[in-house]
Amino acid sequence: PAGGAGGVAAPPQCRRAMAGFVRELERRGGPALRLEQRAAGGVGCVVWDAALVLAKFLETGACPLARRRVLELGAGTGAVGIMAATLGAGALLHIVINALRPLLKLGFTWLLCLFRGEDVTEFQPPPDYILMADCIYYEESLEPLLKTLKDLTGPDTCVLCCYEQRTMGKNPEIERKYFELLQMDFELEKIPLDKHDEEYRSKDIHIVNIHRKQT
Repeated sequence: PAGGAGGVAAPPQCRRAMAGFVRELERRGGPALRLEQRAAGGVGCVVWDAALVLAKFLETGACPLARRRVLELGAGTGAVGIMAATLGAGALLHIVINALRPLLKLGFTWLLCLFRGEDVTEFQPPPDYILMADCIYYEESLEPLLKTLKDLTGPDTCVLCCYEQRTMGKNPEIERKYFELLQMDFELEKIPLDKHDEEYRSKDIHIVNIHRKQT
């Protein structure tokens, strides 16, 4: 990730130029995940550094995923949700490759597609975990994203939001607005950097634990 975590990240200028690029994500308990990104597919086809950081954080065991109902929101290439599934979660993804199915410990993955702000009825009851990686850099998506979070979460749902802190253009203002609006309905707790995976960490990439406020 940005900041030199383990040398796994291609520089931003290289990522933009690549027509296709495979990023390998090592796993502690099995074969590595090979994730292919394609620049031609837009931001949803890029394996962002925040996704790798969150995926490896899940591997630390800080959050028990076995047989838990997990939804990855804004899944992109599915890196975080696939990792969760290899750890025994019932992961709801909008993309998965059949070749990865032998890695999934419980052998079940729902392939459901959810657009931010849309009806979430088929995703009920609320999942145990919602996983988000780099979902807050489009200003026009903030309100639909927040609505989706409110609709999806129950009192016991844990939301893990991982994002790269960006200083260019409107990014700081978008991040400020997002967390300001989020705190109207949710409580936030930043996970300290020393709790992240020892290799896949960066001072510019943050993980926030989010829960609905108790009424």
